[in-house]
Amino acid sequence: MKLSTTTSELLSQLQTVTRVVSTRTANQVLSGVMIAVQDDTAELLATDAEIGVRVKLQAEIATTGRAVLPGRLLQEVAKALPAESVTLELRPAEQDVELISGGAVFHLRTLRAEDFPALPDPTPDTRMALPAAAFIETVERVARSASKDETRPVLTGIMISASGEELRMVATDSYRLSVKQTALEAPLIGALDANVPARALQELARIAQQAQSAELAASLGQNQIVFELDGAVLSSRLIEGQFPNYRQLIPESVEHELRLSTTEFADVVRRISLLAQKNTPLRLAFREGELTVSAQTPDVGEASETIPVPYHGETFEIGFNPDFLRDGLESMSTDEVLLKLISPLRPGLLESPDSGDFVYLVMPIRLNA
Repeated sequence: MKLSTTTSELLSQLQTVTRVVSTRTANQVLSGVMIAVQDDTAELLATDAEIGVRVKLQAEIATTGRAVLPGRLLQEVAKALPAESVTLELRPAEQDVELISGGAVFHLRTLRAEDFPALPDPTPDTRMALPAAAFIETVERVARSASKDETRPVLTGIMISASGEELRMVATDSYRLSVKQTALEAPLIGALDANVPARALQELARIAQQAQSAELAASLGQNQIVFELDGAVLSSRLIEGQFPNYRQLIPESVEHELRLSTTEFADVVRRISLLAQKNTPLRLAFREGELTVSAQTPDVGEASETIPVPYHGETFEIGFNPDFLRDGLESMSTDEVLLKLISPLRPGLLESPDSGDFVYLVMPIRLNA
């Protein structure tokens, strides 16, 4: 294997694939990046055995072959290369790859290419095209609500349902819930229902930031999903198990419904949250025509801010996790937000006004007197 490429191309593609290399594994090859060259194509591949990424590397190919190098080290070397171009050559006898850039020469020991897991290929029979921008925007709206607790794996995913002219994604960690329904401009050919790890979809969103293509393809295999976008291929295992019935969690009626400025409300929440430390709640106290947001942390300090709001009725006070409330507001894409409340011990709702295409439910925190 021997090829030449620009250092910027090598670094750019390494930054994409090394995000999924495993940093905590007994299987050393999972910490590596495979350079695979066949015919007139060069690719970089990486996987942690659950998520895999494969990207094309624009290069001049001299000979074919493959080699696996430590991913993080290779990326650091690529950052440090002194010239605009670099040549990589596998030296089988020395069991290393030689990198030459300008006057710099590196020899990096290879990992066992035979142990590198095969990444799944797209399945033509289940392949369906999706509008990339709509898909990624939907992911980004709900991803914060997915759980990071691996002891409840079913909640670490985003439930995707796509058919006809609608795309819907749902995520929850049992403390908050995000539901985003996206109307598509053209009907889909085929249908997709899968619980995909949020981490995989967030990696796909990062790849999309560099992509030019307006179309994304997804195909389901056995316990796997494969996405294709602008020459990059991301594969992920699917999450097994019953995803919660989110519809029964959303209340059908509420006591108070307030239309607020998203930016103003979010700014107040961000400011006052600075004093909601050590798991203390953010307090929202509603009185006729006004809302006071406050926080108090013993031995740290306290803060409060009052803004006018269209509230009418008895005094009402409710507490929320400040990070969860802020995440919900930052997930809104509209200038205004509907805040819906029932009681101090029932969930609060943030919704897109008018369309209702985005719903964010957050559980309250019981307040001490």
